[in-house]
Amino acid sequence: MKITNTPGIMRTGPARPTRKADSATSTGSVARPREIHDTVQVLSIPPEEMTERVQKAILGLMEEVDSLRRELDNTNRRLREMEDLADTDALLPVPNRRAFIRELNRMISFAERYGTPSTLMFIDLNDMKKINDSYGHDVGDKALFHVARLLSENIRGTDVIGRLGGDEFGILLAQADETIGAQKAQQLAGILDKNPMDHNGINIPMSLAFGTYTFGSGDQPDDAINKADQAMYENKRELKGEGNTR
Repeated sequence: MKITNTPGIMRTGPARPTRKADSATSTGSVARPREIHDTVQVLSIPPEEMTERVQKAILGLMEEVDSLRRELDNTNRRLREMEDLADTDALLPVPNRRAFIRELNRMISFAERYGTPSTLMFIDLNDMKKINDSYGHDVGDKALFHVARLLSENIRGTDVIGRLGGDEFGILLAQADETIGAQKAQQLAGILDKNPMDHNGINIPMSLAFGTYTFGSGDQPDDAINKADQAMYENKRELKGEGNTR
């Protein structure tokens, strides 16, 4: 559809001066008024067939197209919102396990294509049962929010954090080798140690155990998570000086 000059308006085209008899001028010549002949080019419809009825029909179609476009935009927006909800943890404002594993798949594919390793960090919070038993599950939920916020604020925009379940978190460190992954894990553990959660003026200490696994070409998401989880168990035993204390 092509409408010349003013879009959406059925009157376009240049003015065409014509001559008609009017009144005499001071020199005796006749002044002729100008008439405006508007032309429209819509779907190759000749101007002479562009009646008022046709114009109204075209405008009606254009309004219907605009309405359908708005409905489509609203539908796409709602779909995006539903996808975001499906990917977000039920309690915390971070991706859930399903969304996290999807991102892990993506990073593994990236490593296979470009030969650049990345590191998966598996995090388990210590003494969450003690917090729930001493202060209640509402405070335990608040502790999870506290940890999620600290972790999110101290990773790069290219990294991904997710809640894997319960008091377990995962972090994907994009294009980070084994050394960088271990250093980052130590840094995050130190940040949590130095930032206890405040509950009505009471500082509740928080700490974590972590395990890292640097994955590359050929790795599978479940295997990467299991290996990082096993490394976390080793770290927890070192911290506690005893066996499995989960």
